[in-house]
Amino acid sequence: MKENMGRKSSAKAQTRTPGQPPLPEPVRSVSPLLVVALLVAAVAVGGFIYARNGRGQAEATQANAQPAQTAPIAEVPEVARKPHPQKTLPPLPVQAYAPPRPPDVVRAAYVFAAEHPEILSYVPCFCGCERSGHRGNEDCFVAARDASGDVTEWEPHGLDCAVCIDVATEARQMFTSGAGASDIRASVEKKWAGFHGGHTPTPQPPAKSSQ
Repeated sequence: MKENMGRKSSAKAQTRTPGQPPLPEPVRSVSPLLVVALLVAAVAVGGFIYARNGRGQAEATQANAQPAQTAPIAEVPEVARKPHPQKTLPPLPVQAYAPPRPPDVVRAAYVFAAEHPEILSYVPCFCGCERSGHRGNEDCFVAARDASGDVTEWEPHGLDCAVCIDVATEARQMFTSGAGASDIRASVEKKWAGFHGGHTPTPQPPAKSSQ
């Protein structure tokens, strides 16, 4: 009988009285295998990220170390090496703002480029337009010619660039005074050397062009 009373007393002691907070649940131990697996996964992810970042930095360093490539020197077509008077020229592109030089100077540069490719195809430009594929000052004004050499499309770049216009104007004035392509190129290069750090990959004029 005493044993039964002891059990009842123990049961009562374990019974929660109203108003008391619930007894905390026993803490379950974490499996060591789970901890090891989590550590291995974390190390693997960190190694992958480090390797990817390292490869990206190496590729960027290699790209920066490569020297800048300039546009290749293209062969000037034979038709573009001769004077080419043209009776009818396309109208110049229309722009909504004033050009950097007077309109008559701009038009004279375009006409000279159209009719004297034997000069401007051998004169470099120094405005940085080689990055756009220009080979010489003629490309700043003429975009396309037909099989006979007539201009069929203007290059609008020359409308907005004071350097292109000034180089063409100097070449035109020297040509009018009797200078040949070699002398004109030498004078232009002496004046504009170092401007913007470079120039178009323009071929040298034939020796006979010097006067």
